[in-house]
Amino acid sequence: MAEPLSILIAEDNAADRLLLSTIVSRQGHRALTASNGREAVELFEREHPQLVLMDALMPVMDGFEAARQIKRMAGEALVPIIFLTSLTEGEALVRCLEAGGDDFLAKPYNRVILEAKIKAMDRLRRLQDTVLQQRDLIAKHNDYLLNEQRVAKAVFDKVAHSGCLNAPNIRYLQSPYALFNGDLLLAAYKPNGGMHVLLGDFTGHGLPAAIGAMPLAEVFYGMTAKGYSLAEILREMNAKLKRILPVGMFCCTTMLSLSAQRREVEVWNGGLPDGYLLRGASGERVALPSRHLPLGILDTRAFDDEYQVYPLEPGDRIVLLSDGVLEARNGDGQLFGEARLLEVFAENRAPDRVFEDIQQALVTFRGEQEDDISLVEVSAVEASALSRPPLAFSGSGQNNPLDWSASFEFRGETLRRFNPLPFILQLLLEVQGLRPQGGALYSVLAELYSNALEHGVLGLDSALKRDAEGFAEYYRQRSARLDGLDDGYVRFHLQLRPEAGGGRLIARVEDSGPGFDGQAILERQMRLDSLCGRGLALVRQLSERCTWPADGQGVCVEFSWRLEA
Repeated sequence: MAEPLSILIAEDNAADRLLLSTIVSRQGHRALTASNGREAVELFEREHPQLVLMDALMPVMDGFEAARQIKRMAGEALVPIIFLTSLTEGEALVRCLEAGGDDFLAKPYNRVILEAKIKAMDRLRRLQDTVLQQRDLIAKHNDYLLNEQRVAKAVFDKVAHSGCLNAPNIRYLQSPYALFNGDLLLAAYKPNGGMHVLLGDFTGHGLPAAIGAMPLAEVFYGMTAKGYSLAEILREMNAKLKRILPVGMFCCTTMLSLSAQRREVEVWNGGLPDGYLLRGASGERVALPSRHLPLGILDTRAFDDEYQVYPLEPGDRIVLLSDGVLEARNGDGQLFGEARLLEVFAENRAPDRVFEDIQQALVTFRGEQEDDISLVEVSAVEASALSRPPLAFSGSGQNNPLDWSASFEFRGETLRRFNPLPFILQLLLEVQGLRPQGGALYSVLAELYSNALEHGVLGLDSALKRDAEGFAEYYRQRSARLDGLDDGYVRFHLQLRPEAGGGRLIARVEDSGPGFDGQAILERQMRLDSLCGRGLALVRQLSERCTWPADGQGVCVEFSWRLEA
């Protein structure tokens, strides 16, 4: 049974007022009575009744004005007003509704009809109360969720954008469809001063799409800082996403590994639209198509980490994009599409303006956004144009130079599958004195290892890289020979010894190859028109001392440091 109501009766006729009061009381409700509009307003302000029976024509203040004031005082709460009137003209009844009335009852009063109207108005009042309560509850939950999202987004942005997206050779546009971006853009310096760049597009939009970005970014930044290769990072990211993402969710990804010193870029594309390498000198446009499935689909054994290597000269540009760019729609429902993108490339006459040209084309074309949009341009620059960041270390280093030596030999099966550089670098950088030279140390060891593996063990001739076609052939042979490698070795001999006021590292790298003529290699590498590496010249530049024996069996480098007072 419904709870009794407090009902305000505003009627100037004493007999009618008594009659209505009696009917209302017999129905179990509490009756409050007023003889004019002003008394009704004052009584409503004092007692807050839940329903009003209002005579239209009263002295002092008529029912129309009283109804307007009562509705104003009630605010959002529904206080039904039933007008009591002898008026029968349509225009007069409309005035009752316009003044805030919810219904009207014609005189003389019918007890049954009045009871039915009170019940009907009470149902409306309760329904309005329920709606207001649910609205307030929804608003409270919405505020709670928005606050959670703001906190989550702050953490997400710090993790996802903790790299070097502000580097002078990177320009990007990200336009999320929702608060969280399902597209992910990561960039980080490698220990040798090169750069890893990743553009990812997770399935869907918003928080569900962005949830996989945290573990992916953690792997990307952590392994890049330790010197792991593009292939190793991709394998770890794929394994992690495969393990944590639900079925049907994955990340389309393009990842770049740029080396300004070796003047090359490694490219892996799994599921994203074609990227483009734009040659600054010739104007040539090289497509970087998808050759793999997205991350998070294949298990570790089936995952393919094979990448393509392209020569890269200062002035070259790489443009990557998510499918939101190609799938942008205009007001007529047309897609932006690949043809329009290629048209922008074809019409561009200033290479340094191509990024702005694509942006402008999107702004001019785009109507309603239906997907996350990401566009990034990475320019090839000289190594000196990028600042080498300090490396991050654990706090387990020693305060004094260590006195030890160690030798490692990596043979055929291991060379095919294992990159020893992060392992060796982590070992050496336990020495605090070496840490300020960590980037140079990694660059030198990486160059010596590459030379030992590629030229010593695999027998590749860097002269192949005299042009773009030879460059591609060089890396085709490298991949084939490495896959078939059964024997051969690369050795690292490391010696740390204390010296007055500091210490010294002597590192020797040798291989199973026939040896080399160091001076001849240096002379060849100094030719600036060659696409081959400038390895030994770089090693001599970054290390304190660089020597090799007459038979060319290995290279020895030295680094020294002084202890801070």
